[in-house]
Amino acid sequence: MVVPRAVTDSALTRSETRRQARRVLLVAVLGLLALGGLLADITSGPSGLPLSEVLDVLTGGTGASRGAEVIVWKVRLPVALMALLVGAALSLAGTEMQTVLENPLAEPFTLGVSSSAALGAGVAIILGISLPVLPAIWAISANALVFALASMLVLQLVSQLRGGGPTVVILFGIALNFTAGALLALLQFVASADALQQLVFWTMGSLAGVRWEGIVLMAVVLAATLPFSLRASWQLTALRMGTAQAQSFGVDVTRLRRWALVRVSLLAASAVSLVGVIGFVGLAGPHIARIAVGEDHRFLLPASVLTGAVLMSFASILSKLLVPGILLPIGIVTSLVGLPVFFALILRRKGTLA
Repeated sequence: MVVPRAVTDSALTRSETRRQARRVLLVAVLGLLALGGLLADITSGPSGLPLSEVLDVLTGGTGASRGAEVIVWKVRLPVALMALLVGAALSLAGTEMQTVLENPLAEPFTLGVSSSAALGAGVAIILGISLPVLPAIWAISANALVFALASMLVLQLVSQLRGGGPTVVILFGIALNFTAGALLALLQFVASADALQQLVFWTMGSLAGVRWEGIVLMAVVLAATLPFSLRASWQLTALRMGTAQAQSFGVDVTRLRRWALVRVSLLAASAVSLVGVIGFVGLAGPHIARIAVGEDHRFLLPASVLTGAVLMSFASILSKLLVPGILLPIGIVTSLVGLPVFFALILRRKGTLA
């Protein structure tokens, strides 16, 4: 029996509509998880605060004690917000990088951003060299940001000279990573014991020194880059089909890669400079989001942002609870606790990730 074409088209339309509705629902669920993670992060810590008291403080109620207000506004809310923003930024950067480099193992730190930022921090901590116009309290973050951005600028220039293809970018990025790592090792070799300890702690990633100025900076960078990422979503989706296929759709792949790497540079450099090296999130966040909503970047990009925020929020909670009385560096938590979860997800979807 021959099925009329109109009936087939109608069935396909209904199927696509259901698929889109399911993706929207999943993104909404991730948004609720991110909000729940934020509140749970604020309520967790050595001084137990019930959720009702936290909500009372946040909404300006009069039922909370003065101590609770200080704990929420001065201590926990800055840490929770920074965790949320850094996770979102790293995951968004990882998604764009995996797409434009056509490599599922790519993440913001593959191209040497983290090692360059660590080198900048090392120059400030060990040699005492930093930007002269900034207060001393921002010397380490500013150096890390400058070195990370400079590394990505060098990478962009060199890769453009050699054609700007994904293989060229990755190879130069790996070379840059090793170069920065070697220079950092040299600094560590000549460092004093105190400076070396400070540098090692910084490279572990920590939310302990978060400031509101840093939160505002991270929020501004994320708010400035996300709209451009979403605007390029259909081009990024086309690129997942391959460079030739994307070009047949009229996509200027070279331009798309160049601007995507600019956004990745800003996001990753800002995050690393403010909280140190945070592994796993930029790699795992995009894959978890991809498993949930697929390759359509209209949904994948917001899902990645929310997945990264959720991962970092719960990592922040665990960093306070795993060893009672001690705040573990969050970079250690994301690797030790997050990677087994990531491997479990990959094994469940073996053969379907590309």
